[in-house]
Amino acid sequence: MRSVDEHRAEAPDTVKCMVITVSDTRTPETDTGGQLLQTLLTEHGYQVVDYRIVQDDYQEIRELLHNNAEREDVEAILLTGGTGIAPRDVTYEAVQSLLTKELPGFGEIFRYLSFAEDIGSAAILSRAIAGTLGRTAVFSMPGSRGAVKLAMERIILPELGHVMREIYKK
Repeated sequence: MRSVDEHRAEAPDTVKCMVITVSDTRTPETDTGGQLLQTLLTEHGYQVVDYRIVQDDYQEIRELLHNNAEREDVEAILLTGGTGIAPRDVTYEAVQSLLTKELPGFGEIFRYLSFAEDIGSAAILSRAIAGTLGRTAVFSMPGSRGAVKLAMERIILPELGHVMREIYKK
């Protein structure tokens, strides 16, 4: 058995997750990316313990991340939205500024898959990022349903338990 398979076998069966949508315009009713994120987590046996919508505001995003990464009932925070290059898109900067350890492979693989599947060279506009904030896993992805589906199905869902195993490893 490969070591990665052993690690996955030792991973927790569930992870307590918080979902954050970054948007100036979305509401719980119109937040299709955030809704999909919650549905996919639940369908795969993960717990959604909190869901919030926050404005595209650097300080608000940082404060929400910082305050919730310290909660006992939150092991992973998944953000959607605000990862582009428009002036209001500050999610990348807010997340990156707080990370204890960055997982550059997440953004690299996300952009590669986006490029290969259907986005083409426009994939360079995505600033998906992941890492740890203390003992909390953080994944930040674009807000479209397609981007959420791609990130979740191809990267996050297959590895979330494994990531948590590594974070909590003694």
